[in-house]
Amino acid sequence: MALVELIMPKMGESIMEATVLTWLKNEGDTIEQDESVLEVATDKVDTEVPSTHAGVLKEILAKDGEVVEVGKPIAIIATDGDEAAPKSDNDSAASTKTEAQPQEAVAAEVSAEASDIATKDQNGRFYSPLVKNIAKEEGIAMAELEKVPGTGKEGRVTKKDILSYVENRSAAPVSAPAASSNGVATKAPAAPAREPQRVNVSIGAEDEIIEMDRMRKMIAERMVDSKRISPHVTSFVEADVTNLVFWRNRYKKDFKEKEGDTLTFTPLFIEAVSKAIKDYPMINVQVDGDRIIKKKDINIGMAVALPSGNLIVPVIRNADQLNITGLAKKVNDLARRARANKLTPDELSGGTFTISNVGSFGNVMGTPIIMQPQVGILALGAIVKKPAVIETPHGDAIAVRHKMFLSHSYDHRVVDGSLGGMLVRRVADYLEQFDMQRGMNS
Repeated sequence: MALVELIMPKMGESIMEATVLTWLKNEGDTIEQDESVLEVATDKVDTEVPSTHAGVLKEILAKDGEVVEVGKPIAIIATDGDEAAPKSDNDSAASTKTEAQPQEAVAAEVSAEASDIATKDQNGRFYSPLVKNIAKEEGIAMAELEKVPGTGKEGRVTKKDILSYVENRSAAPVSAPAASSNGVATKAPAAPAREPQRVNVSIGAEDEIIEMDRMRKMIAERMVDSKRISPHVTSFVEADVTNLVFWRNRYKKDFKEKEGDTLTFTPLFIEAVSKAIKDYPMINVQVDGDRIIKKKDINIGMAVALPSGNLIVPVIRNADQLNITGLAKKVNDLARRARANKLTPDELSGGTFTISNVGSFGNVMGTPIIMQPQVGILALGAIVKKPAVIETPHGDAIAVRHKMFLSHSYDHRVVDGSLGGMLVRRVADYLEQFDMQRGMNS
């Protein structure tokens, strides 16, 4: 029997740690390879972690609420194999211990590393990024956070602790001004400058109060931050997509029969956007202080509405390298798993440009907010039949055409009106000039 470590997996290019939410298996349970054994949360998504080996869950090293760095052990699995467990650099000290105490050696090592998992404040108290993020959302200053009682290891504040404090804090009465030694009332310490002043809201007896869930709070914060960071400008273009509509109508039935999937307009839009970005690569950039980072890969994020009403943006990597069939399959797969909360953190990161199909809600146009640190986002309006003047060999004529509005919001710090306007115009050109004779795999 061999003992192997289950480590916290890498879950995205910018994610360095995750919080253990709950274990789906208990110590002593038999587990299969690739079977989900616990749920973890990052600052982007909640997800399940599968087992890398089949065997018995011998020991759980990371308890509920603990924050663990990527690559650190979270459990010990006893397998039926004869090979010794692979050891990381941090296991070299444990390898010198006796074979009679392998579990104790690993557990002691993890305990020794626990002090490096979270970050310290100036007084030496540990706070996980998740706790700090919640405190930031709720406008809790560090001085106030230090007074929150912690039930975690060594008095650490867990997610449950901070949420419980927030709930009680919102119900607590406002403190009266403190009196100084000479009897004169003094003001309480001022709130942080960045914290917005709360607006008094009148609540009627029949009104319903709905608490924001964690995702909605995160969306709200990021949208406010984006408007604060990027000066938004939006350019609009109306495109005649009649050829595109006719082509899709011709192929959607065959696509359903051959591929067993739906052919929507979204992959066609993504193809046009990818081509336009290749023509204008300076829209595929990100801002890092005073530097502009020009991205090599074209990774298109697509906004997906969840059953809860929230939006999530999975990313299609290297979208310019996929044909229509590949794009359609990728779009459908990501959309389905997004609505089922089955996306991995890596599938939500790395986007360089985003599209939002507001036409799916019946809207003709919109002014979308940029996904930071990107500098552009394109809203796609509903396709509507309209009378239009068209040129024919015999002169101008009025005909019914399929038209839609494209709305391009861009970061005016680095994208001027000419570039922002030309990009959306080029997307419209690719849609209007869609080749009716092309096949699905071209």
